Amino acid sequence: MTARAGVLAFLLVAVAGLAVVPLFASGYHVTFIIQVFMWMALAGSWNLISGFTGYVSFGHVAFFGVGAYTGALLITKAGWHWLPAGVAGAAPAAALALVIGYPCLRLKGPYFAIAMLGLNEVVRALVSYFEGFTGGGSGLSLPPILSIAPVYYAMGGTAAAVTLLTYRIITSQFGLRLLSIREDEVAAEVMGINTARLKLYAFLLSAAFPGIVGGFYAWYASHVEPLSVFPLLTTITMIIMCLFGGKGTVFGPVLGAGLLSVFQELVWARFLFVHQAIFGALIVGVVLLIPRGILGVLQQRYQLPRSI
Repeated sequence: MTARAGVLAFLLVAVAGLAVVPLFASGYHVTFIIQVFMWMALAGSWNLISGFTGYVSFGHVAFFGVGAYTGALLITKAGWHWLPAGVAGAAPAAALALVIGYPCLRLKGPYFAIAMLGLNEVVRALVSYFEGFTGGGSGLSLPPILSIAPVYYAMGGTAAAVTLLTYRIITSQFGLRLLSIREDEVAAEVMGINTARLKLYAFLLSAAFPGIVGGFYAWYASHVEPLSVFPLLTTITMIIMCLFGGKGTVFGPVLGAGLLSVFQELVWARFLFVHQAIFGALIVGVVLLIPRGILGVLQQRYQLPRSI
């Protein structure tokens, strides 16, 4: 059996197993897996721009927050069903990426990262300012959900969609051109690649999915407020998970989100007062010892295909 066939067989078994979890598992386990799915989708979305082009974004949580408020407003003020309201979160997130991406993607290195960090603070301030529309600092309250199973499947489907899109990109000419930008943007331009347009396309895709995740999260949490949907820690967490699993790969964000979520849950349960220090020490060790991530090291050592 080839490596690709083995991975495919494992994925089919994993998907089948996860599909029946809500039928047998406790509410705690279902809730935990929902959070894992959320982090898989967010880390995979960040990977689409930063893993493939090398443009590190510290403001991706802005798209998550915009999607959350979009979903909450459509549900509470327009009477939408939560599912289309959550999916609709992709539109304003992508629109924001289009507006900010056109000028900011012309910046290089840390300047782009700082610009994205400032974007998150600007959006959070605007949401807090328009109190009559967004609820200001108090946020918006949504009707409590009666079952978390639909959210489970919606969040899992979003994580799967991000992973499939990543696979399609990395096995296409579009993905190869993005990787050429990451390795040497000047050389890519000399080769005739329209780097500005490709970076913008990747940025729009990477912003749309956090908007969807945010929309689903609003319904799942039943309340959104600026402090809960625009924290810098959310961006940092998705970056760490992507780096831990392996940036620029298909399953790196999935692996990183799954392993770190489990590790963080176990450490939090056993070391309540020092779990953040332990988690931080693990992150520093990973960055110093395996900067390519777990999957990157495995690809290099065992000659695994790039599409993994």
